[in-house]
Amino acid sequence: MRNRFHYQPRYFLFWLLLFALGRAVFLLYHYAQHTATLDAGTVARTFLYGLRLDGSAAAYLSLPAFLLLALGGLLPRWRGARALGAYTALAGVVVGLLTTVDLELYKAWGFRLDSTPLQYLDTPGEMAASAGSAPWLPLTLIFGALLAAGYGLYRRLLAPLPPAPAWFPRWRAVLVGLLYIALLVVPLRGGVQQIPVNQSDVYFSTQFPFANHAAINVPWNVVQSLQLGEVKPSTTVYLPDSTARRVVAELYRPAPDSAPVRLLRARRPNVLFIILESFTAKLVGHLGGEAGVTPTLDSLARTGVSFRNLYASGDRSQKGIVALLSGYPNQPTTSIIKYPRKTEGLPSLARTLGRQGYRSAFYYGGELAFANMKSYLLAGGYQRLVERQDFHQRDQNSKWGAHDHVLLARLLRDLRQPQPAPFFVTAFTLSSHEPFEVPMRPRFPGTDLDNQFRSSVAYTDHALGQFLRTARQEAWWSNTLVVIVADHGHPLPGWSAIQSPEKFRIPLLLTGGALRPDLAGRQVTTFGSQTDVAATLLPQLGLPARDYAWSRNLLAPDPAAAPGGFAFYCFTDGFGLMTPDGELTMDNVAHQLMYRAPAVKDRQLLQGQAYQQESFADFMRR
Repeated sequence: MRNRFHYQPRYFLFWLLLFALGRAVFLLYHYAQHTATLDAGTVARTFLYGLRLDGSAAAYLSLPAFLLLALGGLLPRWRGARALGAYTALAGVVVGLLTTVDLELYKAWGFRLDSTPLQYLDTPGEMAASAGSAPWLPLTLIFGALLAAGYGLYRRLLAPLPPAPAWFPRWRAVLVGLLYIALLVVPLRGGVQQIPVNQSDVYFSTQFPFANHAAINVPWNVVQSLQLGEVKPSTTVYLPDSTARRVVAELYRPAPDSAPVRLLRARRPNVLFIILESFTAKLVGHLGGEAGVTPTLDSLARTGVSFRNLYASGDRSQKGIVALLSGYPNQPTTSIIKYPRKTEGLPSLARTLGRQGYRSAFYYGGELAFANMKSYLLAGGYQRLVERQDFHQRDQNSKWGAHDHVLLARLLRDLRQPQPAPFFVTAFTLSSHEPFEVPMRPRFPGTDLDNQFRSSVAYTDHALGQFLRTARQEAWWSNTLVVIVADHGHPLPGWSAIQSPEKFRIPLLLTGGALRPDLAGRQVTTFGSQTDVAATLLPQLGLPARDYAWSRNLLAPDPAAAPGGFAFYCFTDGFGLMTPDGELTMDNVAHQLMYRAPAVKDRQLLQGQAYQQESFADFMRR
């Protein structure tokens, strides 16, 4: 005899099984084009990794049902079977419809169903025309089969609803119902980890994007994309489209003498790309910041190549990662990394170098599921990811994960193993992120945030120095270019204003054994952005950078339209443009200048408006 209090787990299981059925249908529907290329283990992993989003979606769908069952504990004569059945039937129809529609849309669009079709509701004629070629009969049959399978599964697992035992007090029944509701919190957020579940948690394949797509839960994906909200470009429109395109094209048109400086002794060296969390120029001595906080970086500026006027493209880690590794500008009201289907179309240094035989890896002491970074990195071609779960529990000694000396020690140990040459390895530090914990005596005592931040930056600089001193003794060092750059700046110390250029200025240094010794201490003074790192690096490796349309070579002559270079950056609802003439900041909502340096010319205002408009239009088109 069925127990009333086993009903909630069976109800949750019902949705898990239904989602597994939907995934099987998806794999079968795309068998010839995609699934046939997957081995059996990869197919199985689409179900295994997909469980986290399936569980989250099942928890959301179970929540109303569990509330109904808890209510039934208060009203013993109301069994609630009819209300529960009606709710489940309605939800099942919606899930079945989304699953079926997704089958054909994926074939046409190459990404799982999200809120995109809602954009066409105001043009029903175009929507009908687009849907005219769909195979309606097979899709209708699939939809009917899904409904029939769901009904059979419901009858098997859940009908009839058992009555509550007569001997069981009502208040206990209510408590049991509330306990089941509380337990849903774990699958709702995809586990007990620090960061709630997102698409990155189900991405697992570096070889087959389709396998990652198959692991996504469609109802969860639709609701999540609705939560992101519709991004409207109206606030970024300043100029006629043709004018904006022309002005931006001029900014990226190379000067007649466009032969860049050659920095390297080797044509195809290893590349070690180190991204420093929150390293603001305000604390970097060789950039005019406070002395004594970053002695390692200041020493590298004397022995390597330093870029004096580099600015972050945005103000968050996920924005900096995309700007650095894809050469793609930020958006003022959102971030492209939130949209895996958009980031899959971006160029990527890992993919570009992978085509030339480079082996790639990404090291991070925290959770790469944060802000969809994992899905972005896998789609970008990284062949190996090392993150928090790959470190021993005793080494996860920071709120965010493994501190930077642990991360760099792991990186050094792995690089000592025989490496297929050449390699492209990226390491992303985290200890200088809030709450500014450091596993050593703070260099700047005190509990105020400014000194805590200074101490965290000083710690990471120290850990980097130790790593580089040891790395110089390794066999791979002589043929390695090391790129050191920050993911973004920081309002601390001093709480810079949200639009202030000093908040966005960051270090960029080149060092390593592959660098020509005669270039020690060279300073590059042209103004540039994180987005320019890709097009600066690739020509040094003898590779074209044509795929990186929003990136320019900082070692080549400046474009005629921007003598001395330029750096565009975004903040919430606004943008800034830095040139040798000074800063210009703009409020996108009011379409009003926030600040314009006295020497700034009208041309710079036009360029900033054009860049904001055209870069955001490019984001919307993807």
